[in-house]
Amino acid sequence: MRLENKNAVVTGAAKGMGAAITLTLAREGADVLLTARDTAALEEVAGEVRKLGRRAEVVAADVTDEAQVKAMAEKAKAFFDGRIDILVNVAGVTGPIETPAWEIEADDFSHVIEANIRGTFLPIKYVIPTMVAQRSGKIVNIGGTSGLRGYKYRAAYSSSKWGVRGLTRTVALDAGEYGINVNVVCPGIVHTPRMDKLCEEKARVRGWTFDQVYQEYVEDMALKRVTEPQDIADAVLFLASDDSRNMTGQEIAVDGGWDV
Repeated sequence: MRLENKNAVVTGAAKGMGAAITLTLAREGADVLLTARDTAALEEVAGEVRKLGRRAEVVAADVTDEAQVKAMAEKAKAFFDGRIDILVNVAGVTGPIETPAWEIEADDFSHVIEANIRGTFLPIKYVIPTMVAQRSGKIVNIGGTSGLRGYKYRAAYSSSKWGVRGLTRTVALDAGEYGINVNVVCPGIVHTPRMDKLCEEKARVRGWTFDQVYQEYVEDMALKRVTEPQDIADAVLFLASDDSRNMTGQEIAVDGGWDV
């Protein structure tokens, strides 16, 4: 197992990609602290982790709330007896869909930036001191291929994912001398309930069917298939393991060729 005896914190671990990532880390030997706002969903995933023979702890936290994130990091350090090896930042929001920039409400724009950039920064801020002290650690952020190119009618979301890339590269420079790797996985469209909502909203605004919107995404991909949560989890596993020991400040796009 590639993560045997490792301790991992996963934000946004309750559903979709977060749940797939959590279970993949556990299958590879990691004990996991799961955090999100929806503790009922977290408990379900934690139960699956325990069935795999790994330890799991659930902590409710809003990743944009500094006090809650600080408390979460302290609980993680205590649960793991002072050592945190892996941090995966999954939590985030989608924001306005199918909306040109000039029609986005300023508060809606700010909410996306806050959730996706501040919500990635705060867990790093409060977990990384433990990694610095032990002079090792792996941080994997979840960005998006909309942070590698423009994304029409998604100005808030695309801006936030560009920001996550900048944060990743800069923290990689800050933390490299302490043996900490900081990278980002950039998913494209991933087959989750969030994708269904995205397609439904686009279909409503355009007067299309759900299938028409879905197929438009498929046709934009070189491989002509939508990414599954496990595809993202496998990329995170690579970056969380020693297989990627000499990679930092890098982006891995997992999008079926949407950004080609």
